[in-house]
Amino acid sequence: MDELEIIAEEIRKCKKCPLHKTRKNAVPGEGAKDAEIMFVGEAPGRNEDEQGRPFVGAAGEFLTELISMIGMTREEVFITNVVKCRPPHNRDPKPEEIEACSPFLDRQIKAISPRIIVGLGRHSTSYLFRKAGLKFRSIGAVRGKIVEVELLGLRVKLLPTYHPAASLYNPAVKDRIVEDFLKLKREGADLTKYF
Repeated sequence: MDELEIIAEEIRKCKKCPLHKTRKNAVPGEGAKDAEIMFVGEAPGRNEDEQGRPFVGAAGEFLTELISMIGMTREEVFITNVVKCRPPHNRDPKPEEIEACSPFLDRQIKAISPRIIVGLGRHSTSYLFRKAGLKFRSIGAVRGKIVEVELLGLRVKLLPTYHPAASLYNPAVKDRIVEDFLKLKREGADLTKYF
C-alpha cells in the first residue's frame, strides 16, 4: 500500500472530531499520486458524503469543466479538501475540525509533492496561507494572485480562487474563477511536458 492509500485508510477510520458521527463516507480525495496540480476545497457536501468522492455535485461538475478547460482530466490532478467529512447541513467547517483534519492534508501534500496548489475557497486558502507563513485577509483580496511559497518543506505555487460552489449562485464569481483558471493554464503550460 502506498502512502496516499495509507492516509486514505486512516481518514476512513478517523474519529478525531465529531464529524465522524454524522458522515456516511469520509472523502479522502482522489487523482494522480504524482499530480503536478492539486486542488484543495473546504469540506465535502451531501453528494460527496454519499459517494465518498470529492467534488461530485454541481460544484464538482463545474470544477471538472474547469480542469478540462486547462487541458487536463480529473485523473491527472489530485482533488481533496481540508476537512474530509461533511459538516452537518453543509455549514462551514469549524476551526477545531480543520485543526483535527488538516494533518491528513499536510501528509497528502508531502506525498504528492505538487508544483501548483489551487486553494478553492476561503477556508482552504486561509489554511494554505497560514501554513506558508502568509497573511490571509479575504478570498476576494488574494484570488487570482499566484504566489511562490515554501509549504511543508516544498517549493510550490499557490493559486487562490473562489470555491466552485460560489459560482452556482453568482455569475460574476463564475467569470472570475474562469479567469483564474486561465492564469493556471498559462502557469501550467510548462507542466504539460510532464504528462
